[in-house]
Amino acid sequence: MVTVIDFEQMKNEEGEPFNALVLRGDVEMVKSQESGKYYATARKARIPSTFEDDYCQQLIGSTMPGEIQRVSCEPYEYEIPETGEKVILEHSWEYSPEPVTTEEHVFENGQEKLPA
Repeated sequence: MVTVIDFEQMKNEEGEPFNALVLRGDVEMVKSQESGKYYATARKARIPSTFEDDYCQQLIGSTMPGEIQRVSCEPYEYEIPETGEKVILEHSWEYSPEPVTTEEHVFENGQEKLPA
């Protein structure tokens, strides 16, 4: 399940505004490769919508089936908000209405490490 936690006004390529729903997935327990300890986290993603502000606001707190999945993408720079460290990522998070099998996630320096 995913939960609508917020919405953001964005602009398309033509500069026209639209609202994107901010979704959060279920809580996951991940093991830090650095410390070996587990911690709780949840994936987040944004999806475009055709809804007006009022309706987006009403959707906050609602749930729907599916999950947030990791997908490969072109490399991009990301600044870790807590530390200011800049890293290069090659993945993003997308909503999928179809769940996939559960897998263990390992994080190093705040970034998920892919299995070899």
